[in-house]
Amino acid sequence: MVDLARLDATAQADLVARGEVTPDELLDMALAAVEALNPRLNAVVLAQEAAARAAIRAGLPRGPFRGVPFLLKDLGCEAVDFPSHNGSRLLQDTRYPVDSAIFERIRATGVVTFGRTTSPEGGIGPATESAVYGGPTRNPWNPAHTSGGSSGGAGAAVAAGIVPFAHGSDGGGSVRIPAASCGLFGFKPTRARLPDGPYAGEGWAGMAIDGFLTRSVRDTAVMLDACAGPDPGAPYVAPPLTSGHAAAISRPPRRLRVALCDTRFTGAPVHPDCRAAVAATGRLLEGLGHVVEPARPEADVPGMMRAWTKIVACGTALSVRKALKGRPLAEGEVEGVTRGAIAYAGTLSGADYLEAVGKIHAFGREMARFFGAWDILLSPTLAEPPAEIGRFAHDTGDYVHFRTGPGMVFDYSPFCAVFNASGQPAASLPLHWTETGLPVGIHLAAPFGHDEELIALCAEIERAQPWAHRRPPIHAQTAGGDRA
Repeated sequence: MVDLARLDATAQADLVARGEVTPDELLDMALAAVEALNPRLNAVVLAQEAAARAAIRAGLPRGPFRGVPFLLKDLGCEAVDFPSHNGSRLLQDTRYPVDSAIFERIRATGVVTFGRTTSPEGGIGPATESAVYGGPTRNPWNPAHTSGGSSGGAGAAVAAGIVPFAHGSDGGGSVRIPAASCGLFGFKPTRARLPDGPYAGEGWAGMAIDGFLTRSVRDTAVMLDACAGPDPGAPYVAPPLTSGHAAAISRPPRRLRVALCDTRFTGAPVHPDCRAAVAATGRLLEGLGHVVEPARPEADVPGMMRAWTKIVACGTALSVRKALKGRPLAEGEVEGVTRGAIAYAGTLSGADYLEAVGKIHAFGREMARFFGAWDILLSPTLAEPPAEIGRFAHDTGDYVHFRTGPGMVFDYSPFCAVFNASGQPAASLPLHWTETGLPVGIHLAAPFGHDEELIALCAEIERAQPWAHRRPPIHAQTAGGDRA
C-alpha cells in the first residue's frame, strides 16, 4: 500500500503521469484531509472546489506537477478564481480582475489549486493568528505552539499532509519561519528572482518575494525553475541562472567555506537547542568535506531592523489607505498591530522613508563584504523553538515594540530578515527536533545571486541527513490516502 499523503509533489505527479492515480482522486484526498484536520489546525480557508474541478475538466497544463493539489497563501498571489481575505477583515473577500504573473506560472506547472492558507494581517508577524479566520493557526507538531508566519497556514497544511507543497511569500522570513516551525524546507530566492507584477512593482522596497513550503528540496527546485524570471516591465531583475535549480541539485556543490554562527549576529546567545542544532550541522558539513569555521558578519543588524520596521509600516499604511478608498477606518476593521503601524508611519516623512531604504541598501553592501570571504553562512533559523500561541498576537497597538522590543519579533527571529534586506538567497532546513518534539530549523545563506549553489548544498545535506520520514502525529490521522 502506498500512502499518497506521505509522497512529495514530484512523486505524486509521477503517479498521475503513469495513470496510477487521477487528479480528481488526489483532490478528493486533499479535501478529505482538510475536513479531518483543519478544525484542529485552522490552516486552510476559502476552499474553491468548483474552480479546481473545472480546471481538471478543462485539461491541466502538461507541467512538472500536473494533477497535484496545491494551496495559495491568503496574501498576494492574486488570482481571478481565488478571492482573498489577505489576513484582514478590512480586505475580506477581495476579488481580482486579472491573474498575477506568479499565479500564471504556478498554474502552468499543472497543479490543482483549490484554496488558500491563513496569514497574519499584513504579513508582519512570525505567528498566524488573524481575527478574520476566527482563531490562531496551530502547529501540527504541538497545537499549543504557532506554525509560524506569515505563511503559517501553508506550513501547517504541508506538515500535516493536506498538500505536499504550498505557495508562500517571504518579506522578513515568512517562508523560512514556518518551515523552521513545521519541520519543512523553505527557500527564499535572490531578490527579483520571481515576478511581482502586475499588482506590485516590488514588495517592501524589494525585501519581499514569493516562495514555497515543501517537504523536499527537489519540489522547491522544480517550482523555482518554473516560476523564475521577471514579468514584463519589472523595475529590475536578478542575476541570470546558469543551469537552473533542478539541474543544480543533480550534482554536489563544490567544497565550500562555511561561516558558523551559533549566536545571534550581534553575539547575543540563542536557545540551547538552536545552538546544538548549528553545532551538529557544522559537523555534518565538515564530514561532507566543507571547511567550517566560526564567524559572524560585522554588519549593523539593529540599524537594518529599525529601517525594515519603518519600510513595512509605510507599506502597511499604504495598503490600508488604498483599501479604504478615501473613507475613514472603522473600529475593528484592522487589528492592533496594523493600527500601530499606521500611526507609526504617520510620524515618518518621505525623507525618513528614503533614508530607511538607503540604510537597507548600505546593509546589503555590508553583508556582501562579509561574503567576500565566505560561501555560506550557517546559523539557526530562529533564536528559539516555535513560540506558544498568543505570544505574538496582533492585539497590541505598539507596532515598534512588537517588532523590536525585548523578547519580541526580532529577538525571536533575528536571522531571517537580514537576508530580505540584503536580497541574498537563504534557506531553512529541518535538521533538528527538541526532546519535546518541536522542529528547529537550520538557516543557510549564500552570496547574492548564488541560488543554484545554495540549493545544491541543501540537496547534498538532504541526502546525507534525510528528513522526509519525520512527520507530526496529526499526519497519521489524515483521512484516506492509501493506495495499492
